[in-house]
Amino acid sequence: MNREQLISRLARPAAYDIAIIGGGATGLGVALDAAARGFSVVLVESHDFAKGTSSRATKLVHGGVRYLAQGNIALVREALHERTTLLNNAPHIAQPLPFVMPSYRFWETPFYGAGLKMYDALAGSAGLGATEFLDRKQTQTCLPTIRADGLKGGVKYWDGQFNDARLALALARTAASKGALLVNYCPAISLIHEQGKVAGLTCMDSETRIQYDLHARCVINAAGVWVDEFRQKDGEAIGRPVRPMVAPSQGVHIVVDREFLPGEHALMVPKTEDGRVLFGVPWLGKVILGTTDTPRDDLSREPRPFKDELEFIMSESARYLVRPPAREHIKSMWVGLRPLVKPQGDDGEDTKALSREHTVLASHSGLVTVTGGKWTTYRAMAEDVLEKCFEKRLLERSPSGVTANLKLTGAENLPDELPPLSAPPGLHSYGGEAAFVGSLEGAERELAGGLTEAMVRFAARYEYARTVEDVLARRSRLLFLDAKLAASISAATGDILRQETGIDPQVEAFDQLASLYLTLPG
Repeated sequence: MNREQLISRLARPAAYDIAIIGGGATGLGVALDAAARGFSVVLVESHDFAKGTSSRATKLVHGGVRYLAQGNIALVREALHERTTLLNNAPHIAQPLPFVMPSYRFWETPFYGAGLKMYDALAGSAGLGATEFLDRKQTQTCLPTIRADGLKGGVKYWDGQFNDARLALALARTAASKGALLVNYCPAISLIHEQGKVAGLTCMDSETRIQYDLHARCVINAAGVWVDEFRQKDGEAIGRPVRPMVAPSQGVHIVVDREFLPGEHALMVPKTEDGRVLFGVPWLGKVILGTTDTPRDDLSREPRPFKDELEFIMSESARYLVRPPAREHIKSMWVGLRPLVKPQGDDGEDTKALSREHTVLASHSGLVTVTGGKWTTYRAMAEDVLEKCFEKRLLERSPSGVTANLKLTGAENLPDELPPLSAPPGLHSYGGEAAFVGSLEGAERELAGGLTEAMVRFAARYEYARTVEDVLARRSRLLFLDAKLAASISAATGDILRQETGIDPQVEAFDQLASLYLTLPG
């Protein structure tokens, strides 16, 4: 993961099978699948891996209960299958989680229970546990702080949760172990066309400003909500204008202490006042409350919540929790943009009605674009992308399924029992690499929130980290858990990074970012 070595490889003249734009869940999934099949792969990411949408999920590995309510059986069935595959391949960062849906009307338990029984049936042998009908007392046992007034009972069902940014890193490192070249902070700035066909891309190392031409038989545009930028570049180059295919929607999450929802069960409200879903998820020692679904017409790298979104989460939480969190209890607040796919000609105003399924298409020049979908189905999306490459004869066909049982980095040599993902982070978060991380210099010196000096060194040496934000937002999740605490150790983290990388770790920029995660709208 040495930066100089990565850039040296990037500079060598080469003809790759596949060049990928975008280092989020989709791009990294494609890189791993392609490299595991023996293709030569290069991937460039404009910022850090999972900097965008892929580190800002609700942290759920799920089939999608609300998609079942919409009648999208195929999407749910695929997601349930992929859910179990992911939990098996990365058990240190993806685990089962029980959910409880409380009932305050007499019809809710049988109604939602029947739907969740169908959810179990669709999962089949890939199920994580049977749905159970709970009485009032059992519901309160699972959710100790649930509002008792009017409580009839509840339904308990199983899904999964994960550490999204660390899963992205595991994908990147596993792909690298298979021979793929992945470089963060190296944006694609243009496409290379030869005789009307895409033949590669030009990228630029953000640290040196040096540009590199990467030639490839197949170029994959996996830039998430930003895919239309490269589709537009491609269309202009071949004289074929394109219509935008992404209608961004933002999801807001707030983080509070566990005292507001103690225990090991997540809260799921299937239908809020405006028809959305509300989750209360125990995660890494805190509780995540969310999410919203609000259209946006801009593509900010750091989108901020709207006042009514925050009020929605707070007011809905107050309807279900005995002691609802107030604004002053918020430890961190973050927003993710979803790349929802709209039919050509659709104005994309109602994002709840747009497709959550992924879309893969190839342009007249051969540029393959993938967007939409969700984290849970990243592996299936990657297989569909490569299938499109075969279909368009950009690559020779190769059998699929190579990643179905491929353990990700950190998933080998695990102890018999792992702490749940609801537990505070620590050395166990590294899975089979915990002992090695613990052997590095500074393992006994904790900075804060379970993060040690050794973990910072490991992030710089083996996890592509370049800045304080890389470490405190994504290698550690401290920014997402407690922004004030993260800011308090930014300087110390920066000092260690400077020793490891020799470059400016951008402490001041991180401090400004951390203040945003605490700045409440309105």
